[in-house]
Order: sequence, then structure tokens, then C-alpha cells
Amino acid sequence: MGNFKEDIARVRAFVLDVDGVMTDGGIIPTPDGDFVRRYHAQDGYAIAYAIRCGYKVCVISGGRGDMLRRRLEMLGVTRMYLNCMNKIAAIDEFLADSALDPDQVIYMGDDIPDLDCMRRVGVPVCPADACSEVIEASRYVSEYNGGHGAVRDIIEQTLRAQDQWCKSSEGVLGIASR
Repeated sequence: MGNFKEDIARVRAFVLDVDGVMTDGGIIPTPDGDFVRRYHAQDGYAIAYAIRCGYKVCVISGGRGDMLRRRLEMLGVTRMYLNCMNKIAAIDEFLADSALDPDQVIYMGDDIPDLDCMRRVGVPVCPADACSEVIEASRYVSEYNGGHGAVRDIIEQTLRAQDQWCKSSEGVLGIASR
């Protein structure tokens, strides 16, 4: 573990929690047992852009629901562990299957269930409103809260460090605006 900017220049994958990271943590249960979540559009764009640039993106969350799965699929996330109660087993499986060195991975979490995974990777990060234990375990604390641009912040910083940011003006689905 060295300088933060040097370390993010070696990152090849992003692992993200959902509630409190990709969202503000608020959920609205629906009558059919699913949940409504609010996402930040720039977070979604950054995730899709990183995937198009060849980075691996994995989501590990205790959250569940068809709407969540559809959102992740729309962004191009193919590796997801939803309704996951053993996050460390999930990240270990992802690392092994992806042949990634943990030092090449950023994990963004916000609460106590994320701590083991954060300790497993080279670059643990969190949103500004993460719990104090997660803030203490993080190498970087975004100035943005979960669901308000924290994911975009760390992805953009990482891709800028690798001269990969803003190479294309394509939208989330890979369609250039006219």
C-alpha cells in the first residue's frame, strides 16, 4: 500500500455495496415484496462508463429485488451478489474468478457489514455519510454522500489517474449523443 493516487492508478475493478453507497439508504417496500430505491444518474453513468472501458464492476449487497437487478443489468453489471449475507465469501469468489490481486480492487461500503470486504482489498473507500467504523477503515472518504455522487467520485478519480476518463461521450447504453 503506497500513495493513494498511485494505488488507484493500478485499480482494475470496483466492488460496490448498494444501499447507502449507490443509494441514500432509503428504501420503500412495495406490496409485491420489492423495494423502490433512488439512484444518482451520474453514479450510474460512471459505472456503465467504467464497464465500457474494460473495468470489472461487481455489486455485493444484502439488498434484493427485481428492480435492483434490472437497474444493475441496465448499467451492464454482470457480476452481482444480491441478498448476500456473507459478503467476504462473495468477494473472495469474485477475486478468484476474476484472477484479480486484491490490491487492484476498490471496495466502496458504508456500514459494518462492509468492513471485512474493505479490509480484503487494496483500496477501501466510502461515502461521506458512512458509519464511523467504515470511515476509519477507508483510505479515501468521498466528499459526497451515498446516492449523491460518491460512486461517480471514486470511479472518475480512478479513471482520471489512468487517463481513461472522458475518452468518449457515449451514454449509458453506448449511444453517442447527437
